[in-house]
Amino acid sequence: MEELESQEVISETPAEDIFIAPSIYNDAILGGPSYTHHTPIPSTIRDDLSKECVLGVDEAGRGPVLGPMVYGLLYLPIEQHKTLLAEKHHFDDSKVLTPAVRSNLMQTLCTPGTELFETCGWATRVMSARNISAGMLKPIGTYNLNAQAMDATIDLIKEVFAKGINIKEIYIDTIGKPDVYQKKLERIFPITKITVAEKADSLYPCVSAASVCAKVTRDAALEVCHQAYRASESFPNEPNAAAQAWGTGYPNAKTKMWLEQHMDPLFGWGNECRMSWATAKDMLEAKGNGVKVDWPDPNADDHMKRMTDFYITASAEDVNEELEDELAMWYGKPVAQSVF
Repeated sequence: MEELESQEVISETPAEDIFIAPSIYNDAILGGPSYTHHTPIPSTIRDDLSKECVLGVDEAGRGPVLGPMVYGLLYLPIEQHKTLLAEKHHFDDSKVLTPAVRSNLMQTLCTPGTELFETCGWATRVMSARNISAGMLKPIGTYNLNAQAMDATIDLIKEVFAKGINIKEIYIDTIGKPDVYQKKLERIFPITKITVAEKADSLYPCVSAASVCAKVTRDAALEVCHQAYRASESFPNEPNAAAQAWGTGYPNAKTKMWLEQHMDPLFGWGNECRMSWATAKDMLEAKGNGVKVDWPDPNADDHMKRMTDFYITASAEDVNEELEDELAMWYGKPVAQSVF
């Protein structure tokens, strides 16, 4: 993945005090699996499931070598789409908003009694670095990032429909060519109006709000990933925050320096690292950095060896002697002749 421009890196930097949303599952983030979080149906919609709603989807963290990629989804009644999100709360592309504003908006969205809480439902899919890399590094049938992202989007939308929400319009920030992506979604959701567009997070308020959900969740997930290093005795001088340690997680100078200082020569890094990224692979494969491992060639003539072929063999004489000793002791030690 290419590095961000300097101004983009600044906009991606997390807030000093990150709001920990309910979409943060510490055990899952540290353990490595991907997971999905859905909020309960908001009261405004729950009281009348026939109410027509609009839904937006966007992602955060597509390019970083560190941390998860997070897909965010948000839905609300169509009649409140622009008035509530854009005019009243000024949602915009999360990269345009300051870290503090993003965090405050997310906190309001999660606070019972607020209009955002009672009107908007949202969800996130946290795609772990481990699972992203496992898919991309498959020896056969590579599961590339675009395919993973598309599947995450489709699954999130299907899960909202399964709740009985009357989604009439869907807006999505594109993956690849918008027309190709849109046609695929139209085949899956044929009775829903679907718009896939570049910069949708700047054009449609529901996508802007989804991008905030995704970005704030990713920022908090990065802090959780960093906990393992802060708690480790191996790194006594580790900073107290991920932003101070590895920055945004994008492959810039600060992140590369952190990777170099924390690389295990055999295992590389923990579940926070996307091993499929060139930044990580090049660092591990550089001369003198990593331990070289030679895996058996599955196409070689000897690939059908039995497990016993790897055992250390003994001579026939040693085996017979050991067997005799074992049988002699089977029923206990022999009684001394003097007893009789």
